Amino acid sequence: MTAGLPNLSPQDIAALRAIPLFGQLSDRALSLLAGVALVRPVARGATLFLQDEPADRFFVLLDGWVKLFRLTREGSEAVVHVIGPAESFAEAAMFADGKFPVCAEAVTDARVMTLTAEGFARCLREDDRIAFGMLGSLSLRLRHLVTQIEQLQVQPAPQRVAAFLLRFCPAGDGSASFALPFDKALAARRLGMQPETFSRALAKLRPLGVDTQGLLVSVADLSALRDFVETPSD
Repeated sequence: MTAGLPNLSPQDIAALRAIPLFGQLSDRALSLLAGVALVRPVARGATLFLQDEPADRFFVLLDGWVKLFRLTREGSEAVVHVIGPAESFAEAAMFADGKFPVCAEAVTDARVMTLTAEGFARCLREDDRIAFGMLGSLSLRLRHLVTQIEQLQVQPAPQRVAAFLLRFCPAGDGSASFALPFDKALAARRLGMQPETFSRALAKLRPLGVDTQGLLVSVADLSALRDFVETPSD
């Protein structure tokens, strides 16, 4: 049982354990990393880093949502990905000793854990088994990403949208109502689809009891929606 991690609740520790990057680490290694990390609240709209800044740190999102985007020459945003709770980001840029290839901005209020390159190196000097543990974790993460790509290729859009909506619902049966934490265009980007595809997928979920009014979503039958997600596609 991991104990004594500063600024981290039991839920935070469980989130760290769920992240592929940390999943194979020992309790001692995780404690070392958490000991040099900074956990802080981030307000909606706050910038975590800018494109082409030195990548001297990486992040773990404990709560909230963060968008990663590139700035075009015309100054517009091209969203690359939307990061959700219990996900790490920017570690590849830091490990490569390079620059951030994107900007990062909180799209909701969030809590973020930051690990600097200097702090991470200090942990490696104290326990070199962290490197081997993270190599194993990165291997698992690669497999996870391959699985995600396969799902994007074979799982129909309505099932992917239904699985996304279930992330905001409580466990168990019955019904649920909630507000999406960000607009549908960002939700579509998170799922690797166009906004119009996302809207059509929502429409196809109406017979299953899914109703949307702007960002407000109601699900009449959680069990039916879960069964739909788990049904193999043709």
